Amino acid sequence: MSVRKLKPITPAQRFRVVNGFDAITTDKPEKSLLDSKKRTGGRNNKGKMTVRHRGGGHKRRYRIIDFKRNKFDVSAEVKTIEYDPNRSAFIALVQYTDGEKRYIVAPNGLQVGQQIQSGENAAPEVGNALPLSKIPLGTIISCIELTPGNGATIARSAGAFAQLMAREGKFATVKLPSGETRLILVNSLAVIGAVSNSDHQLLVSGKAGRSRWLGRRPRTRPVAMNPIDHPMGGGEGRASGGHPRNRNGVPAKGYRTRDRKKASNKFIVERRKK
Repeated sequence: MSVRKLKPITPAQRFRVVNGFDAITTDKPEKSLLDSKKRTGGRNNKGKMTVRHRGGGHKRRYRIIDFKRNKFDVSAEVKTIEYDPNRSAFIALVQYTDGEKRYIVAPNGLQVGQQIQSGENAAPEVGNALPLSKIPLGTIISCIELTPGNGATIARSAGAFAQLMAREGKFATVKLPSGETRLILVNSLAVIGAVSNSDHQLLVSGKAGRSRWLGRRPRTRPVAMNPIDHPMGGGEGRASGGHPRNRNGVPAKGYRTRDRKKASNKFIVERRKK
């Protein structure tokens, strides 16, 4: 994977950095795994805006991804590595020996023609999905289930990975991408390897229009608002602001919002770093 810096032939291209797409092998998705994707523009069922800065953007079709990897002990061949407009990571089209095709989140280093498998008997190799009980300690993993059988929920975005640190009883200790160390049930599935497209963090849009293509609308700085609109608004000239906080007055940048009585607190061994 690589990135390309464009020649500054226009103001927008002066700082623009785009993905090289070296790993992509086709630009035509599998039709049987496509679905429609309805957009809300940040509105709820009453038409009221509940999420700001959303709307517009290029039309997308959803790729049905297999996050459960529940076709056990059946090998599959990687057919293509593809771009997915709905996520930062690349996806891989795999075909099982019985002919079924599925999309999976592509791990880093997955190659076309490679054989992958999921289940307790799978080898701990890149692309294979195993329970945490069968993965060697210290292994880099991604697409981890928090609840066994519910499908991957942790470490799914581009370049993300976690590390299996220890096992004791029915729990495994996993160091998550945020820096948090957490206990996860050992019968939860995880994929060997980090997620693909790790250069995603190096991309630079170059112009405001690219954000609009992605469905992001402009955001007004809070200090430019009036006091009625935001706690950080108002003041004469630039004498405004104060402590950073959101529209509801909840402080940002260091203020902990996690519920102290949350049931899952007992599974957190070490909090993420500030």
